[in-house]
Amino acid sequence: MAWTVFGRLRRTISIVMLAVIGAAGVCRAAAAAESAVVFIYHRFGEGAFPTTSIRLDQFEAQIAELKRGGYTVMAVPEILRRLSAGEPLPELAVGITVDDAYESIVTQAWPRLKAAGFPMTVFVATDPVDKGFRDYLTWDQLRALVKEGVTVGAHSASHPHMADASEERNRDEIARSNARFKAELGFVPEIFAYPYGEMSLAVQGEVKAAGYKFAFGQHSGVIYQGADFFDLPRFALNEHYGEIAKFRERARALPLPVKEFSPADPLVTKNPPDISFTLDEEIEGSGKLACFGGDGETLPMTRDGGRITVKLAGPLPPGRFRLSCTMPAGGGRFRWFGAPFYVIKR
Repeated sequence: MAWTVFGRLRRTISIVMLAVIGAAGVCRAAAAAESAVVFIYHRFGEGAFPTTSIRLDQFEAQIAELKRGGYTVMAVPEILRRLSAGEPLPELAVGITVDDAYESIVTQAWPRLKAAGFPMTVFVATDPVDKGFRDYLTWDQLRALVKEGVTVGAHSASHPHMADASEERNRDEIARSNARFKAELGFVPEIFAYPYGEMSLAVQGEVKAAGYKFAFGQHSGVIYQGADFFDLPRFALNEHYGEIAKFRERARALPLPVKEFSPADPLVTKNPPDISFTLDEEIEGSGKLACFGGDGETLPMTRDGGRITVKLAGPLPPGRFRLSCTMPAGGGRFRWFGAPFYVIKR
């Protein structure tokens, strides 16, 4: 009798443990299925520009990782459609974007991505194409890419520092760009990428008013359901960040949702800015949070209840600054959040 009772108890405990483990697995899958990682490239195999170019051996290793690592590489518009509609995504969903429309997109990148069956989005600044700048794509090449299923997004006309420009200038940049897309490709893109990843609330307002549905920066992080769709992050890749270990870490990243982030405007009016935020209640205390500056330096933090304040050593220099915060998520994965800042140059 005692052994029978013990056996039943053991079976009951096992069932409960399996249920707990299963529930935890469902929670992890749900978190992953509501987010995606988007990468940004510029040039391919152009060694004279190491800060914006990826080596071809690095790029091929990244494609191989995406093919064998359990990822689902999706068209960026489909990722955004599902997230905005509250629809699930595959676990380890990844999107690939390229800014500035350099010629190495068609000579190096697209042949490799096409062979792997991976979709691509290209954000095009229209003035360099119109003026026939050396090493840039032509409208004929862009039309050919569109016919092959490549998504074209907008990137302004002349690629200005939009956070440093007037509203009239930014409005004209968007209008001229859209007119050229309509004339040459027959449509106006629905997705925008801020030149240099620089933005402000005023710039976001102009982009929204122009009818775009989504807009990307160049700050690190993971896009997810409930994110600000006009402040979307991307992981930038170049020769320095192109090694496969770094790529894999970013490709497997999970979102680090924050709320009540301050300052709300990326345009810095008080320098240094007072940076603070609150973690989503569901992940508060779930790991060790660390925040980093643009050069990778660890930034000190203080906590007051659930409110986290990030301390800067001093005023930010003119131009852009990017904050990144990470937290271990288990299984060698990290949660990741980024925020852009811009200090007026004049």
